[in-house]
Amino acid sequence: MQGWTIVFDLDGTLIDTAPDLAEATNHVLATLGLDRINELEIRPFVGHGALAMIEGAVKAHGRKLSERELHDLFEVFIVYYSAHIADYSVPYPHVIATLEGLKARGATLAVCTNKMEAQARAVLETMKLDHYFSALTGRDSLGAYKPDPRHLTGTIALAGGRPETSIMIGDSETDIKTAKAASIPVVAVSFGYSVDPVASFGPDAIIDDYRHLPRAIETFLGSAVSMSEPGSRST
Repeated sequence: MQGWTIVFDLDGTLIDTAPDLAEATNHVLATLGLDRINELEIRPFVGHGALAMIEGAVKAHGRKLSERELHDLFEVFIVYYSAHIADYSVPYPHVIATLEGLKARGATLAVCTNKMEAQARAVLETMKLDHYFSALTGRDSLGAYKPDPRHLTGTIALAGGRPETSIMIGDSETDIKTAKAASIPVVAVSFGYSVDPVASFGPDAIIDDYRHLPRAIETFLGSAVSMSEPGSRST
């Protein structure tokens, strides 16, 4: 895997952050005098950011927010979440061993997330995972964010890689759309926050366990090598 860049989404892909995001959302509801909602009700909104989580949670109580109210509540959310960034969040099973294995085989790793960069960095640092990644970009890092392919290609460039030797790992329709728009292979995890089965979005491969990721990646590496051999041609 020497020379290849593996780019990961964060929430729902590397780390199960939903418990802490749900707590932050419920903290916002408490400031409005509204009852808590279940974490399972929060999960469908995770991939769309804090504003969507807040708006969805308030709508579940039959209320609608103005733009100003939503902005103010977003600030409340960020303050609380920043102070409780990883109280309950955990890496998915076998993530750490897989990251170590990929690094040992020469891969460069990066994170491309629609989370704000400061929060994403804080999550990885708190969980002592930041040293695995050569680049990390968030929603506010590059002036474009997923599904805009420039978010992904910009992350790859910051990691010192090239799109033609890169692979995306994600859990959502947004991740898959981003990779396809950038003409980069994408592996979807089946255990993230997608409401619909990830297979319905047409990823190049799906894994149910991180132990299967190296083999999935090797499939793309082999295809890339064969395409670059003398006499090979695309069909």
